[in-house]
Amino acid sequence: MTSSNNLTPVNVLTGFLGSGKTTLLQRLLRSPRLARTAVLINEFGEIGLDHLLVQHVDESVVLLQSGCICCSIRDDLKTALRGLLSRRERGEIPAFDRIVIETTGLADPGPILYTLLSEPVIRHHFQLGNVITTVDVVNAGLHLSRNPEGVKQVAAADRLVLTKSDLAEAGQTAAVGEELARLNPSARIWDAAQEPLDADFLLDVMPSAPPPSEARYRSQNEGAGVPKGLRPHTESVASMSLILDRPMDWTAFGIWLSLLLNRHGDDVLRVKGILCVEGSDTPVLINGVQHIVHAPQHLARWPTDDHRSRIVFITRGIDQGQLRRSLEAFCRLRAAELAVA
Repeated sequence: MTSSNNLTPVNVLTGFLGSGKTTLLQRLLRSPRLARTAVLINEFGEIGLDHLLVQHVDESVVLLQSGCICCSIRDDLKTALRGLLSRRERGEIPAFDRIVIETTGLADPGPILYTLLSEPVIRHHFQLGNVITTVDVVNAGLHLSRNPEGVKQVAAADRLVLTKSDLAEAGQTAAVGEELARLNPSARIWDAAQEPLDADFLLDVMPSAPPPSEARYRSQNEGAGVPKGLRPHTESVASMSLILDRPMDWTAFGIWLSLLLNRHGDDVLRVKGILCVEGSDTPVLINGVQHIVHAPQHLARWPTDDHRSRIVFITRGIDQGQLRRSLEAFCRLRAAELAVA
């Protein structure tokens, strides 16, 4: 099996129309951290990189001054990734050690993640990095209340990037941040208009990082309130943090999660957790979006002194109490079966 150290990481940059994906990508490409990066986009016309272009390789590939490669996706993602891989191996394009995929504003990130995690050739050469989602603070209420794709983009995120906060009304940024923390408490939030760019923070998966809390944003502007029209339309989307005191039976959890996603995968927008597994001194990181579950990542050490399993579920229209009881009952049943055996 290919070592994960030899796999090229793939970061997914998503966000609704006009939320600032292009601007963020331009800032990232100026960072030395992305000096050897291939960027996949749908159409060059949708991304303002003309002032960065230095050379056309062919109709779909250009080289940027930073040394990055910028390609358009003319067929499907699988074909584009395989094409990049072949060109790199033949020496037709500069070597790259990272790929950033910028989705369209209306994209559900689920199919992209499915391609990265399920297609055999892709899995042999690439590994999913993280998902970065831009959120336009000024128009977040409109985008999230009327467009289910926007909610899915937020739920899939490892990093949430607030944009246009410098144009927002007083208290609006705090209210949007509070709602995002409610929708996806496992994601970390960065304000692009107020904070310096930190490419390491945006690109790296850091399981030890504490999740944001609603209190963080509430304290910034007490009583700011949720943007008009947002909460009523996202009320069916909720997050639940589950803490388990006992070590997890890995087989039991895997069966339970498979059954859950098989029946309710469309409404399980995100599953992310760090598990204390029976027979292991170190934790296992799990990460899934709807029907898609990443390969579990065995961490070298616990990030804190708390070694309990902690799982965050982001669901739509699912009774969270029933979800909790189902997992606990399944684990008890598995323990009883092992005791009898």
